[in-house]
Amino acid sequence: MGNMGTFLLLATEHSELAEGAAEGGFGLNLDLFETNLINLAILVGILFYFGRKVLSNILNERRSNIETAVREAEKRQKEAQIALSQAQDQLTQAQAEAQRIRKAAEESAQAAKEALLAKAAQDVERLQQTAAADLNTERERALAELRQRVAALALQKVESELRTGIADDVQQTIIDRSIAQVGGR
Repeated sequence: MGNMGTFLLLATEHSELAEGAAEGGFGLNLDLFETNLINLAILVGILFYFGRKVLSNILNERRSNIETAVREAEKRQKEAQIALSQAQDQLTQAQAEAQRIRKAAEESAQAAKEALLAKAAQDVERLQQTAAADLNTERERALAELRQRVAALALQKVESELRTGIADDVQQTIIDRSIAQVGGR
C-alpha cells in the first residue's frame, strides 16, 4: 500500500499544481523539470506496481514450467527404469532360452552321434555276416567244383584204364557191381 499511496500522493500534487496554475491565470505549467519529475515518478510507480505483478506472474509461470519439466523428467526416468527392467528381464529370458536350446542341440547331437555309431556297428556286422556268408558260399562252390573235377578225373582215369584193357574178369566184376547197385536201390 506504500507504493500505491505514493502514487496517489504524486497524482494529487500534480492535480493541485494544475489547479493552482488555473487559479493564477496560467493554463500551462512552464517548469518542465518539475513536470517531468512528477510524470517520471508516476510512471515509475505504475511500472513498479504493475511490474511487480507482471514479474511475479512471470516468475510463478516460470516456476510452474520448471516444476512441470522436473515432474515430466522424473516420469520419463521412471518409465526408462521400467523399460530397462523389462529389457533386462527379456535378456535373462532370452539367455535362459538360448541355454535351453544349446543344451537340447547338444543332446540331439549326442543322440545322433550314438545312432550313427550304432548304425555303423550294425552295418559292419551285416557286412561281416555277408562276407562270411559269401566266403562260405564261395568255399562251398569251390569244394563242389573240386569234387566235380575229382569225379571227372576219376571217371577219365577209369575210362582210360578200361580202354587200356582191364582184365575181362575185372570188367565183369565192375559191371556186376554196378548192376547190383543200380538194381538194389
